[in-house]
Order: sequence, then structure tokens, then C-alpha cells
Amino acid sequence: MSSTEDVIMVIPRELTQNPLRKIWMPCKNGLPEKHISQKRVCMTNCPTLIVTVGLPARGKTYISKKLTRYLNWIGVPTKEFNVGQYRRECVKIYKSFEFFQSACFPFVFDATNTTRERRATIMRFAEQNGYKVFFVESVCEDPSVIAENIQQVKLGSPDYTDRNTEEAIQDFMKRIKCYENNYQPLDENLDRELSYIKIMDVGQRYLVNRVLDHIQSRIVYYLMNIHITPRSIYLCRHGESDLNVRGRIGGDSGLSPRGKEFAQCLGRFIQDQNIKDLKVWTSQMKRSIQTAEALGVPYEQWKALNEIDAGVCEEMMYEEIQEHYPLEFALRDQDKYRYRYPKGESYEDLVQRLEPVIMELERQENVLVICHQAVMRCLLAYFLDKSAEELPYLKCPLHTVLKLTPVAYGCKVESIYLNVEAVNTHRDKPENVDISRLPEEALLTVPAHY
Repeated sequence: MSSTEDVIMVIPRELTQNPLRKIWMPCKNGLPEKHISQKRVCMTNCPTLIVTVGLPARGKTYISKKLTRYLNWIGVPTKEFNVGQYRRECVKIYKSFEFFQSACFPFVFDATNTTRERRATIMRFAEQNGYKVFFVESVCEDPSVIAENIQQVKLGSPDYTDRNTEEAIQDFMKRIKCYENNYQPLDENLDRELSYIKIMDVGQRYLVNRVLDHIQSRIVYYLMNIHITPRSIYLCRHGESDLNVRGRIGGDSGLSPRGKEFAQCLGRFIQDQNIKDLKVWTSQMKRSIQTAEALGVPYEQWKALNEIDAGVCEEMMYEEIQEHYPLEFALRDQDKYRYRYPKGESYEDLVQRLEPVIMELERQENVLVICHQAVMRCLLAYFLDKSAEELPYLKCPLHTVLKLTPVAYGCKVESIYLNVEAVNTHRDKPENVDISRLPEEALLTVPAHY
């Protein structure tokens, strides 16, 4: 045995941490061991590859976009890859359905993923890269739903820019036939080792198999709550409050005279809309309850809809916060989404608190939510797919109703001002916040939670 071999034998196996991914890997001489580097390890918190399965016009892109929006909103960074877009970029010109007879199979990550061979290729790729895989299959046999999807979504595709409607529909139906000839749905026995949810007839039935972790369970929970029934969601803040007039944040004051006038106007507006089976939700705070009372209709109170808790800063003016807590004021301006008021909440906390509200909004049809500025920003950010950086600065003025109508891949927004004046409570995003320029005594008052 050579001296070199002796050295290798006696050196203990090292553990080194990847500072970015926070994964401990066995190493020798500072390098990953061969058997580890040849096959990626799938850790508990490793990335999840969500793969849609199903024939065209079954709502796969709709599901993908909604799921991506939801996961990003709850703080799970997610990116969507639409193979149709990649195909158009590569091929440039689409002529007819015949393309899919000859050329669809080399596109391994095609959004249809209709064969076991294709899904097996995805599984191999995931295993090599240390990913978990969760399949989402949409099965629909209702001709009216398929026709509606083709009419609303597919005819607006770049594939049919210069084609008349009838010709485009016929071509797309032939495209579906091309896939039907080779379609192998997920099977309870043949695919029992895979993790998946099978959505049948737009949520009439579900089949869930082998859910492995927290993220997959949240995906299942979300997908079992969404629906495609046409509806509108109305968001508005309470009427102007006494503390709003005094420029103070939070608290639990009642409505000002103008706030009461808005409540009456809101009641007339809702009555004029003649909304079928409208449900009204409020927070448990006095100003939102008083606003709902003026509608003269049944309403439900949600503790989750209460305004963000400003902790020790409740009922203070921003100028007072800046004077008494200069570091807190600067830290909030530096990262408003993640900043948590001392003994209070952050916007990030608020998003987690509002997840049950979002889930129930997805289940319902027509709903009016009477809430508060920070709460309305969080709800609006979900429906409009806004980032964490944008969310705390969304404009949600008093005495204005936002009507949100879900459309194919997004949400249409109408802003309706009810013509009752109110104070402006919006603060624009400050520029170039630098806490190092604060006086030394302010820097010494960093609370324990930092």
C-alpha cells in the first residue's frame, strides 16, 4: 500500500456546507465524493417540478398560471415554463395541425406530456438534478367546456393570428385528435409510484396519489378549491375613520361623517349592481362593521381581515414614529414587506394570515370584501400577480371600489370612485433609504427582534 493510499485511508470524511443551498454534503479533500456527485440527492426541501398532463384545451395553462401566482404569493418562489411559447420561438411559423403529427414528440417538456415515455424522461431529468416531481392532470370530456376554452383562449394564440374563427377552430380540433391517438392518462395502477392529482371535469372529481410533502399538500389543497364559474370580487376599504382624519394609523375608531356618507353610497352602489347571491365580508374592526351595517344586508365578520397590527406604533402619526423610533421608521422604509412593527406584524405575516381568505374567495362566486389598506393590498397583489416589493405600495384609496373579474389567464380590474371625498393615506416608496446615516443614538435602539 503506497503512502498516498495511507493518507486517504486515515483522513476522516469531511462535512462542508454549501452556504447558498444550506445542504451538508460528504466530501474528501474538499471535493464531493464521487457517488454523491454522480447522482443528485433529493433533500426534504429540494425544488419541486410541477408537470401538467392532458389534452389541449383542458385548462392546463390556466391551472399553471394560477398555481404559480398562488405559490409566489405565499412566499414559495415559483417560475412557469410554457412549452408552447418555446415551440413558437423555435419554429417561428405555424401552418396547421399537421405539425403535431410529425414534430410534437421531440419537445420533451411539452405542456401536454401525454405519454408515459415523455413523463419518464421528465422523471429521469428530475432525479439527475435532485428535484421532486408532482404531476397535475386535467381530464375533461364535456364538449361545452372544451369549446368555451378554445373560443376564449386558443383562438387568441399567435398560431391563429391571421386565420378566421371557423378555420382556426377546425384546425385546433384536429390538433386535439393528433394528441388523442397517443394519449396515456395517469393510471391508478401503472403510475402508482408517481405523485399526482387528477382533476376531472373541471373539479367535479379528484384523484390524489402519493403526496410527499408540505408543498405538494398545499398544491392539492389549492387546486381542489379553484373553479371557473364566472363571478366578480369587489374590494373596498371601510369608510373614512376618525383616526384617518387625524392622520393616525391603526386603532379601532368609528367612521367620520364622510365615512358614514360613503357607507350609504356603497349601499346604493351595491343595490344598483343587482349582484346575484352576493356575500359580504368585513373585518372585526368598528369602522368596517359600521360600513357594512349601512348596506342593510347580511354580512360575515373575519378576524383574518383585521388591519395589520402596528404594535407599539398603533394610533401614532408617521411623523411621531419618525421622531420617537427613527430606526424603526427607516427599517420599514428599507424593506416594507418584511419589516415587522415591534410587538406587531409585517406584510409578510399578513399574507400568511390572509391565506384562508384567499382560499375561500377562490371557492366562492360573487363577494364584497370591506377591509383595510394593508389587507386590501395583500388581496389585490394575489389577484394581480404583484411581487412582494410592489405589494406594500399598491394604491388602495378610501371611498373607491375595485371590481375584479377573473378572465382567461388573469384578472380584469375596474376602479369605481363613489364621489365622496376622503383623506389620502397612501405613502409613496421612498428613495435611497440608508440607516447608516441615522444619528448614533438611534442606531443604539435596535429592538431585540432584529
